Order: sequence, then C-alpha cells, then structure tokens
Amino acid sequence: MNIFKHWLRDGINALATEVCRREFKSQEFQGLNERSVEYRFVFEQITRYYPRHILDVGTGKSALPQLMRNCGPLVSAIDNIDDYWPKGMSNRHYHIIQDNIITTRLPSAEFDMVTCISVLEHIVEHSKAISSMVALLKPGGHLVLTFPYNERQYVSNIYALAGSIGADVYPFSTQAFSRSEVESWCYENPVSVIQQEWWKFFDGEFWTLGNAIWPPEQTGPELSHQISCLVLQKASS
Repeated sequence: MNIFKHWLRDGINALATEVCRREFKSQEFQGLNERSVEYRFVFEQITRYYPRHILDVGTGKSALPQLMRNCGPLVSAIDNIDDYWPKGMSNRHYHIIQDNIITTRLPSAEFDMVTCISVLEHIVEHSKAISSMVALLKPGGHLVLTFPYNERQYVSNIYALAGSIGADVYPFSTQAFSRSEVESWCYENPVSVIQQEWWKFFDGEFWTLGNAIWPPEQTGPELSHQISCLVLQKASS
C-alpha cells in the first residue's frame, strides 16, 4: 500500500510539474491588466484588519485564495461553476466550493472578510449578491469589492457601448456601477463605505473605452476613472 501511495504521489506531482512547464513555455505577453491594482487593494485590507477567516466569491481559475492562505487566514472559495462555466472549470491552485452566492448554502455570520474581485459586475442580481455576502459576514466584518465604476452613471453592459474594445472578446455582460448602486447597497444592508479608491485605466469615460493608460492612475470621484475598489463594513450590532 505504501508503494502504491508513493507511485500515486509521484505520478500526480509529475503531471502537475508538466502542466506548469507547458504553461511556462507557452507564455505570451498580452499586456497588463487591472489585477495588480485590485490584488494590492485586497492585501492592504488583510494587512489592516487581520481577518481570521476569509471567503472569496467567484474565484474562477485564479490563485487569489492560495495567496491569501499563504498570509495565514483560513480561506474558503466559491464559484457558481454550474451556471457560469458551461464547459466546466478546474482550479489547480485551490479547492473551489460549488455555490451560487445568490442562493448560498454557506452558514451566516461565518467570515471576518469577504472578497469579490471583478465578479459582481457579472451578476445581474447584484443587490441580492451583496445582501448574501453581507449576511455571511460576522458583525464588524469587511466586504472588499472591485468592479468597473462611474461615479455618476450606471451601465448595464459596458461591452455593448460603442467603441468598447472588449465587445468582440467577452460575450457576457459586464456592468459599471455608480454611486447610486453603492448607496442602495448601504441602504438595504447594515453596511457603510469605509474606504474607496478610483482608478483610471483608459482615457474614455467607461472601462475599455478609448486608449489604455499604463501605468494606471489613481484619481478621485470628480476625475476620470473606470474602476473602483471599496470596502464595506458590517455594523457591529
């Protein structure tokens, strides 16, 4: 039995090593993206609040939960694989729980922090998703969000806007939220905004409109921006 386990372990390790080698060999530079800004924001919140248990919503194939776990917190990760990944999805970095945040089966008041990074914009029922994530937070816990944003105007699908460079690349709708949606989330749930950042990635008004700007610029609510990072804190009682 021990010999069998040894062979099995070596076989699994060899397969993982070969997958990594092929990915390394096939790398092609296709430009930078917004994750450097978003992930930096996430880890700043972990540093600031030192959460014991984190939930990542909509992980997909990313390594974010593993990176957060490397910092010490207990980490759970969920994704609505059945509905959003019709061809199936496997994350080789971390275990992903099949769960729809709208109708989550996870226990309430379980987590010190919930992260939802560039995911909420793809959920049509975003208000229900926010309410579910808030319910999963312990009193005083923090909800960390990033998404396309425009301070003054909501857009149901930025990729449908004339001139969007993502229209032929991304078949799914992607919302751009505004101050109105954020205020509604806070009105409907026991949360308040305690931190927000505005980032400019393009010289157009919305995400993927106009020419890309590198490096991106941190701006403000009255200046041009297309992405926002914010933290909502749940009331303590």
